[in-house]
Amino acid sequence: MARSVNVVLQKDVDKLGKGGDVVKVSPGFARNFLVPKGLALPASEGNVARFEHIKRVAAERAAKARAEAKSVAEKVSSVELALTARAGSEGKLYGSITSKDIETALKAKGFDIDKKKLKVDNIRSVGTYEVVVHVAPEVNATFKVTVTASTEG
Repeated sequence: MARSVNVVLQKDVDKLGKGGDVVKVSPGFARNFLVPKGLALPASEGNVARFEHIKRVAAERAAKARAEAKSVAEKVSSVELALTARAGSEGKLYGSITSKDIETALKAKGFDIDKKKLKVDNIRSVGTYEVVVHVAPEVNATFKVTVTASTEG
């Protein structure tokens, strides 16, 4: 007759659970794999209480980070960037506006947003475009970028 033991997962384990979860596994799986690899600890009262505390602290930290990200997203949403680039007679740009160009313009306005967080379609002609910023998980902001032709030859 197969017995099972409760363990507290220290890290996410595929097809078993997330870190901090208490799961039932066979004694051999716990003894030979999970515990030696540092993936789990026996589910004693102390271990369960410690992981509950860690989960609570992590949830509070995540909520605070999400609130900060939402405030940044609101500020970024109100931004309108105006960029100029050399363009031909039909409004086609000689080159394109890249996420690096937009990152530089945002830095000039006081926003420190990495170009990797910007979702920019190829901007290859004069006009107004919407750019999405992935501020944090589940927090996005959209702002407008207006591209005009430069008067320089």
